[in-house]
Amino acid sequence: MKKYNFLAVDIGATSGRAVVGTIRGDKLDMREVHRFPNHFTEVHGKYFWDVFSLYEEIKKSLIACRKEGIGLHSLGIDTWGVDFGYIGSDGSILSLPRAYRDPYTEGAPEEVFRLIPREELYRLTGIQIMNFNSLFQLYRARQQGYAPLQAAKYILFMPDLLTYMLTGRPVCEYTIASTSQILNPVTKTFHRELLSRLGIDPSILPEPVMPGTVAGYLTESLSRSLDMEPVPVIAVAGHDTASAVAAVPAVDPHFAYLSSGTWSLMGIETAEPLITDVSMLHNFTNEGGIEGSTRFLKNVTGMWLLEECRREWEKKGRSYTYPQIVAMAKASGDFAARINPDDATFAHPPSMCGAITAYCRMNSQPLPQTDSEMVSLIFHSLADRYKEVLATLKEIAPFPIEKLHIIGGGSRNTLLNQLTADATGLPVIAGPAEATATGNIMLQARCAGLVSDRWEMRRIISSTFQPEICNPH
Repeated sequence: MKKYNFLAVDIGATSGRAVVGTIRGDKLDMREVHRFPNHFTEVHGKYFWDVFSLYEEIKKSLIACRKEGIGLHSLGIDTWGVDFGYIGSDGSILSLPRAYRDPYTEGAPEEVFRLIPREELYRLTGIQIMNFNSLFQLYRARQQGYAPLQAAKYILFMPDLLTYMLTGRPVCEYTIASTSQILNPVTKTFHRELLSRLGIDPSILPEPVMPGTVAGYLTESLSRSLDMEPVPVIAVAGHDTASAVAAVPAVDPHFAYLSSGTWSLMGIETAEPLITDVSMLHNFTNEGGIEGSTRFLKNVTGMWLLEECRREWEKKGRSYTYPQIVAMAKASGDFAARINPDDATFAHPPSMCGAITAYCRMNSQPLPQTDSEMVSLIFHSLADRYKEVLATLKEIAPFPIEKLHIIGGGSRNTLLNQLTADATGLPVIAGPAEATATGNIMLQARCAGLVSDRWEMRRIISSTFQPEICNPH
C-alpha cells in the first residue's frame, strides 16, 4: 500500500511546529520533526513579526525531513489571522509584517465608523469588530503615511506570505482572507469598495483561492540549496482555526467546537453565514471554513492569561509543568473570584498577574494570594465565559447543539475540560490536541485525492485519536 508523507507547518503567536503526517490507506500517523519559538519584536514603538526567521525555520523543517529520509508529497502552512506583509512591484517584501498586538490600531474602529457605520460594516462582512482586524490595520497605515503601504502592489496574509517566500507565487487563501473584515462571506470575494471608501487602492488585494489549491512548488534555487525535489506547497486552510475545525472528529453537524490555545475560539460550522441583530450585538464572527462552509464563532481570550502568568513566575524562579498547574488548581478548589477574560486590561498588560489582581480589587472581590489561587481563578473564569458564549450560540444556531468538541493544546487540560462540561451542561469530547496540524495534513491528503470530503477526513481522524469524554456533573 502506497505511503504518503505530508508536512504541516503550524505557526502560532508564541511557537511553531513542523509535523509529518503519514497516510497509508485509512491509517494516519503523525510525528513532530521540528519545533521553534515565535515572537514579535518591538522597534521604535512598532511591533513586528520576524518573517525571515520563520522562513529559516521552515527550511530547517524541510532539512529535518530530508535527513530522516522522509520523501514529502507536499507541505502546507497555517498561522494566526489578520496580519499581513506588503509586496512591492518588483516582488520584494517591503517590511516585516506588523503584529496584531501593536497598539497602533487602538481607536481605529471608531474612526472608521465615521466613514463606514459599524452596523453596515458588520452586515457586509459578518466579522466581529476587533481593533486589530486587517481593515483597521490598513486604515491606520494609510493615515500614518506608512511607506510600505504606499509602495505596495499587493498584500499577502501570513501563511500566504511564507508560501510566497517558498514558491515565488502570490496566492491569497480564502480562510485566512476571511479574517480581514474585507471579505464578502456570501460571494467569498473581497468588498473592494470598503478600501476605496477609506482612500486605499483596492488592487492590493489578490483574489482568494479555496483551501486545497496547489499554490506552487519550492523554487529551483531553494530546492538546490536544500538538496531536495521541488515539493508542491498547498494552500491549506491557512487560518489555524480553520485547519483545526477541519480536524474536529464529529460524526454529524450537531456540535459546537472550542479551539483552545492562546485564544479560545468557540463556534459552530454552518453552510451559510449567520448575520443577525443578535450576532452583531454579541460580536460573533463569520469566518471561512473548508468546502465553502462558515465558521460562526466568538473569540475569547484563552490560555494567554495563564501563559503570561507562567512567564512572570518563571522570571521569579517558579516554573510549573502543565500537570503541576492542573494539580495546583484542583488543590485550590473554586477560588471565590471571577474575571472577564475578554476585558481590555488583559490584552497586553505589563504584568498579567498584576492586571488580574487589580481587576479583582476594582470589583471588590477576593485577591488571589498564591499561584495556585491565580490558576484556579483563571480556569473557573474561562469555564464561566464558555458557558455564556455557548448560551448565545444555542440561541442563534440553526440546529440543536448536542456536544462540545474541545480541540487544540488546551484539550489536554483535563480539569478545565470537566469545568467546561459542568458549566455548559454538555458532554465534552476532548482532542485531538494537535488539531491544527491534523487538519492541515488532511487537507493536503484531500488535495492528493486520498479523501473525498471533510466527513471522510473526520472519520479517519476519529479512528486515529482516542478522545477523552467528560460528562457534566
